[in-house]
Amino acid sequence: MTDKIISAKNVELKFGKGSEEVVALKNVSLEVSAGEFVSFIGPSGCGKTTFLRTVAALEKPTSGQILVNGVPPDEARTDRAYGYVFQSAGLYPWRNIFKNVSLPLEIMKYSREEIFKRVSKSLNLVELNGFEKKFPWQLSGGMQQRASIARALSFDADLLLMDEPFGALDEIVRDHLNEQLLDLWQKTNKTICFVTHSIPEAVFLSTKIVVMSPRPGRIVDIIESPFPSSRSLEIRDSKEFISISQRVREGLRSGYDYNENKG
Repeated sequence: MTDKIISAKNVELKFGKGSEEVVALKNVSLEVSAGEFVSFIGPSGCGKTTFLRTVAALEKPTSGQILVNGVPPDEARTDRAYGYVFQSAGLYPWRNIFKNVSLPLEIMKYSREEIFKRVSKSLNLVELNGFEKKFPWQLSGGMQQRASIARALSFDADLLLMDEPFGALDEIVRDHLNEQLLDLWQKTNKTICFVTHSIPEAVFLSTKIVVMSPRPGRIVDIIESPFPSSRSLEIRDSKEFISISQRVREGLRSGYDYNENKG
């Protein structure tokens, strides 16, 4: 397997035609290496989610090339190269937590013994062991999202795509889940692509921050994190954290300036 988990070159994606044409992504080039935690940040409509969807073969670029584990996204999807976590947990209310997490494994026709082993491991990783028989409505919003993450982990893909998974949660729960996600990343050595609107979240979690502009969605800055993989929320008070946060803000502002000057 290649060290480059994601390789995008001059990716462009357009929706509609003529006067209704919308350029969602323009000249997006990016490489994501194995084991990285890459956050995508930018205003609504900047192409963060759209880029993740092209990686997952849910959208097809108009031009350019994108490879996942060295193969086209359609092939990577067939190889089950990634797990996808959405902003909404998307749990089925009539299935208990064990059954929700086991669903992709059932579809893949894993044996009962293997399903039990994998689901138990995934629930343990997100600290939901003991809640297997609970139903989604019996869990808090944060716990539901952890179950959604467990489901994405269950078939042990190397790549985890996360589209604002904590966006609807309050700040205290969000901080706790950020710490848990970092711990999970260190334990599993997964490659994570994470979409967020939160500057502190992006700076805290990432090894690399991709700052994107409003439509047409472009990358305006890529920031490498100086922090060690093991970190605590206390780093948010450090000068380095504040400095990187300011650089992200400047990147976001420059994206707006580009579009205003173009207009």
